[in-house]
Amino acid sequence: MSSQHPQYKLLAAAVLAALVSMSQVPVAQAQEASPAGETRDDEPTTLATMVVTAQKREEALQDVPISVTVMDEQLVRDTGVRDIKDMQVLVPGLTVTSTQNEAITTARIRGIGTVGDNVGLESSVGVVIDGVYRPRNSVGFGDLGEIERIEVLKGPQGTVFGKNTSAGVINVVTRRPSYTQSVEGEVTAGNYGALGVSGSYNDALSDNAAFSVYAAKRKRDGWMDVRTGAGPRTDTEDYDQNYHTLRGKLLFEPTETLDIQFSADYTSREENCCTAVQLVTGGTAPIIDALGGGNAIAMPADPYARIAYSNRSTSQDIKDKGVSAQVDWETPWFGGATLTSITAQREWQAINGLDFDFTTADLIYRNADPNESFSGFDTFSQEFRLTGATDRVDWMVGFFYSDEDLDRNDSYRIGAHYEPYLSTLVGNQVLGGLAAQLAPLGIVVDTANPATFMSQVSGQPFGTNFTGLGALDRHEQSAKSQAIFTNNTWHATDALDLTLGLRYTREKKELTSVYSNPNGSIGCGSVLANPAGRVAAALTARGVPIAALPPEVQAQILGAVAPQVAGFMCLPWANALHHGRMTRQEREEKEWSGTLKAAYRWNETLMTYLSAARGYKGGGFNLDRVQSSNGLSSGGPGIVPVDDTSFPGEFVDSYELGVRTTWAGGNLLVNATLFHQTYDDFQLNSFLGTSFVVRSIPEVVSQGIDTEVLWQPAAVRGLTLQGGLMYADTRFGDDIPGADFEAPAGALYKLPGARMPFAPYWSGSGSATYEWDVGDRLLARFNIGAKYMSEFNTGSDLDAEKHQDAFTVVNARLGFGARDRRWMVELWGQNIFDEDYVQVGFDGPLQAVGSPQPGDPLNTYNAFLGAPATYGVTFRLRY
Repeated sequence: MSSQHPQYKLLAAAVLAALVSMSQVPVAQAQEASPAGETRDDEPTTLATMVVTAQKREEALQDVPISVTVMDEQLVRDTGVRDIKDMQVLVPGLTVTSTQNEAITTARIRGIGTVGDNVGLESSVGVVIDGVYRPRNSVGFGDLGEIERIEVLKGPQGTVFGKNTSAGVINVVTRRPSYTQSVEGEVTAGNYGALGVSGSYNDALSDNAAFSVYAAKRKRDGWMDVRTGAGPRTDTEDYDQNYHTLRGKLLFEPTETLDIQFSADYTSREENCCTAVQLVTGGTAPIIDALGGGNAIAMPADPYARIAYSNRSTSQDIKDKGVSAQVDWETPWFGGATLTSITAQREWQAINGLDFDFTTADLIYRNADPNESFSGFDTFSQEFRLTGATDRVDWMVGFFYSDEDLDRNDSYRIGAHYEPYLSTLVGNQVLGGLAAQLAPLGIVVDTANPATFMSQVSGQPFGTNFTGLGALDRHEQSAKSQAIFTNNTWHATDALDLTLGLRYTREKKELTSVYSNPNGSIGCGSVLANPAGRVAAALTARGVPIAALPPEVQAQILGAVAPQVAGFMCLPWANALHHGRMTRQEREEKEWSGTLKAAYRWNETLMTYLSAARGYKGGGFNLDRVQSSNGLSSGGPGIVPVDDTSFPGEFVDSYELGVRTTWAGGNLLVNATLFHQTYDDFQLNSFLGTSFVVRSIPEVVSQGIDTEVLWQPAAVRGLTLQGGLMYADTRFGDDIPGADFEAPAGALYKLPGARMPFAPYWSGSGSATYEWDVGDRLLARFNIGAKYMSEFNTGSDLDAEKHQDAFTVVNARLGFGARDRRWMVELWGQNIFDEDYVQVGFDGPLQAVGSPQPGDPLNTYNAFLGAPATYGVTFRLRY
């Protein structure tokens, strides 16, 4: 554990010592576990016996009153799932995207998820791995290793799964060590130069102790070609892969009533990611192309040629490591209740280079330097649960504590082409507008050489207004969360179960931010003192007789032009008003969440349930430069720094009516859930071309139906079918206050009453697996899986250019090997039909100036694409 938290070391040690000291009874030999991948002869094998831990206790899937999709180890392996991004092919209603680097990964369920690239916002979909809550979706991104099962719980789950799960939970359970010696390994080769190796070893240390170790190394060339222009970038590919991971587990079972499991893991990713392509190339492209020496941007846009333009590095270095200890003790108290303690310490950091303009013109960028680009979490968490049961009541009480330190270094470097680009662009707009305005007065405005206009305004030599490190900001956030919770099921009758869950959460966050402009922001600083006077001087230098005009005309002209020029001279990274600022913010929230459920089992094959839940996700702070017209986050565009960047918590009231049916002797499961969710103060983070803004949306409603089928047909031995279909209508409320949401000038004016981004009406998944014998000693196995999504928008502002048509991604795998699974060769393909689709669409930075309206020829739109077809072969060995 980190030396930053010595008190937690003592706490964890004390917990373990206390539990062990309570259990000094004669040691009993642990029951031998079945080898990995095998089942015992006396174990039932029907689908109806599938076990989940959706309520923090082991229960049959068909007895759980929650909408949940379960993927077992074999299905995860068949469909090539290695991380949470891969698993969306198996789950209707789940969308996982990443943007400017793989450290920014967002999961959405039923169209609901946290939007944007800001670590200040916590995730609406929680990721829990082996009982440990991960603070952001991106922290759970990586090779998950040997999986026992993955459960995707839909709807708010805040009662028992920790904080901030207002949209759902991805609950990952990895394989426990067993007492049978086993060795597993695989070697994979594929297109784009892919090569991967992984292996695991499991063994017993004694009659009551066992361990397992898993290691993997994977590399792949990039699938995006990159035009680098004059550099200094030299990598001509992007979206490559280069990571390694190591995981270990140690299991002690010193008595029949005590189970202790230690886990440790380390993952490192050193890759290039992520460039973007142009969806639409606007009228600013010729300026960029000329500055970049030609071939600086796609003209015309051809996104699926998979050619990106970037003269700056997109290298990323991500480290994720942690240790945890889980103790389960069957106490002599309360009828043998089980006391569970999960203690964890985790550290995660990401360093990312970025070419902000996504062209080979040298406009604005960020170096992959920890002093300039760093996001890091250091998190300690402790959970206690006491779980028991009587003839009539299954009960649980618990306590959760987390202490999260978040550090972020954020920077913007200004390249050599920034000033000539912005000067040309704004000069054309301002001078052209003035020429049209003054022509009726008989005044001719010299519109030649607009690139020097800003220098005339600032009074500085051309090329000195913007240069070097424009912004370097440091944020340190401390977040502490404590919660007490209970979840209890009363078996009112043999058929009727009533469940009550409550959670009281107290969260406190403190943020210290220090802002600096190392380059001095010369251009902006020159204008700030007297914008109107500086513009008047520049116009006079161009021969415009501004002083001879009537005062009211002067005021009209300068009143319109001066704020526009100052706005572009003082964009967030160049705004001298930010330099030297230090702000301190804090907020505290005390909230209740919970659930009430009624489940009725009509017979052995039919169960229905009705549930109501209140979910909650904590508020926070926008870790980005924020400026507005009046110094308030709610203000319109302007250059006044905003000190208070906080936003309130997000709440949801969710109602579900579900049915679970079992057929064919337990080998056919058909489940469906009607749902209605209303979110209050939904946290929306939008990129508006120059910065991210956070807005609280008063109301968002998601409603629809979710259906799933699992089937092992008795007539076709070896065949398993899994599928689901979801219809979800997820919309913003009609009334959203604020200038951003007012037509026609508001950047988010399309949102009121509209369907949310990343929220298709229809989402369906399906998987078919067939296994058959080949002779006496061999077998073959085939799997095909697909995910369908109807059309939706991929931009948080719903611009039409970011629309994504309906598409289907298909994966397939064919294996051949020994019946005892000692070896197997598999041919596989991901996205085998090479479907083209957009993950996220966004405004081209600095290429959508002045809040352009639809069809404005200046607008360029960019996109992060989904991966193309990949294929290869895997050879597996097991002993």
